[in-house]
Amino acid sequence: MIYRTRWHRRRAESGEAGPDTTTNAVIGAVVTVVTSFVPFSPVLGGAVAGYLGRADGSTGVRVGAYSGLVTAIPVIVLFAFLIGGAAVVGAEIGVGLGAVAIALVLMFALLVTVLTVVGLSALGGYLGVELSERSA
Repeated sequence: MIYRTRWHRRRAESGEAGPDTTTNAVIGAVVTVVTSFVPFSPVLGGAVAGYLGRADGSTGVRVGAYSGLVTAIPVIVLFAFLIGGAAVVGAEIGVGLGAVAIALVLMFALLVTVLTVVGLSALGGYLGVELSERSA
């Protein structure tokens, strides 16, 4: 609440228009989740975030990547529990090497998943900025 109040005060003083990066990233993440049944939905979410930002291409990529990170938070939490569970189960049954292998495979899968979502969202952010520039 305090953050939003300070941001609105800074916006009024500087004359800056449009919502902030965090708001755009969250909106883009919500669009990604809502359209998750569509292939390449992170591109759509990033495009919405970039379009709302109405800035240059690098800012669109940044807000799109933030949107992908916000979208990936539940996946990161899920994989953290899975990796922790593999470590605990491996320690309990005394199969340390198998548990380590499973944990490494899960960490690699997490890395690939997060990079894919963030990369596609960043691409969408760039495309959203390009779309906003063409429509203006």
